[in-house]
Amino acid sequence: MKPDPTAFQVVLVLPDNDDERSILVGREEHIWDAAFKAGIVLPALCHQGRCLTCAGRLDGPGNVDQSDSVDYYPQDRESGFVLLCTGKPRSALRIRTHQQNEMRQHRIQNRRAAPYS
Repeated sequence: MKPDPTAFQVVLVLPDNDDERSILVGREEHIWDAAFKAGIVLPALCHQGRCLTCAGRLDGPGNVDQSDSVDYYPQDRESGFVLLCTGKPRSALRIRTHQQNEMRQHRIQNRRAAPYS
């Protein structure tokens, strides 16, 4: 069996003209923290996976460990939403950032907690 890599390539698609930034994120590192270290400013408020401020959405296949999130639902995963402040990569990823409004709307439609909406 092939061992898991210790880090993954994560492409962040920022809202400014779909600007793309590529970073390397450690297997046990939160994506938001790695972006911050790389000088990429992303929204965040609680850093607990609760408020949805840091929400992103997978733009393609990939797997994110959200076990550090206070509130994260199977419907979030099924719709491709990730919480960057508590998400850890388990594969290479491409993520659209600044998806807090979209994730809140998704949560409201699914009758789930949507803080700060």
